Amino acid sequence: MESTRRSDGVRLAVPNKGRIADPIMDLLERSGLHVTGSGDRRLFARTLDPGVELLFARPIDIPAYVASGAADLGITGFDMVEERGVRVEDLLDLNIGRATLVLAVLEESGVRAPEDLAGARVATEFPNLAARYFADAGVAVELVPVAGACELAPHLGIADAILDLSSSGTTLRTNRLRVVAEVLRSSTRLIGNPAAVREKAGKIGELVMALESVVLARGQCYLMMNVDRAHLAEVEEVLPGLGGPTVMPVASRDDAVAVHAVVAETEVYGLIPRLKRAGAKDILVISIERMIR
Repeated sequence: MESTRRSDGVRLAVPNKGRIADPIMDLLERSGLHVTGSGDRRLFARTLDPGVELLFARPIDIPAYVASGAADLGITGFDMVEERGVRVEDLLDLNIGRATLVLAVLEESGVRAPEDLAGARVATEFPNLAARYFADAGVAVELVPVAGACELAPHLGIADAILDLSSSGTTLRTNRLRVVAEVLRSSTRLIGNPAAVREKAGKIGELVMALESVVLARGQCYLMMNVDRAHLAEVEEVLPGLGGPTVMPVASRDDAVAVHAVVAETEVYGLIPRLKRAGAKDILVISIERMIR
């Protein structure tokens, strides 16, 4: 599919594959930026907003595309941005794809600190990040670039240590690897070309607001309930929320109020019985799709 970007439009580069590709597309859909005209072999895709076009690319290439102006915006991991070492603006943390770049060795290894690896071999998919890390630490190592399954390198005798991403630590433990140091904490970010952010501030601001509204709403619920005025203080004491609950009169009753609050979804299960005991009734729990500050 050919590009359809207007001169005043915004091109957003997104991953064409990988673990964050599907969550990112879901985020775009939830934000209202519905994708149209896409297929399995796609380079570009239109959206319902004629001013926004998608460019599908490898996550590692997205920072360079954004820095060069081939794309105005991009969504990729912070680790990819740091590996490329390009100048882009960090516009929004999307709070997905969280992981930590770690330095790890075999469990039985005598290495306890990065300094212990002087002269050793370190396998990594992040050679630029690794080179900067060891240079800053003043430790000379031999970097062994790999393209996946980095955790196997010490077992195969290819390297003495690895520098790789870990999200939960499960893969490291499964492969009998022990973390020596944390190098970088990463998450999925919305990044921008500095010139485009200035020149297309209006459209880019709209897009940032749309994505942020979904990020802010994630994991939140909206509670509505009726409360007799005599029990309002007890309910307010129980009820958490963003900035406290909103209390409104009930048109048909002078002795009751309606109480609304935004609370974390994880709190709802334990909160409902406490609210009932405090005097709340007719409680409604509503999921939140978007929330704009």
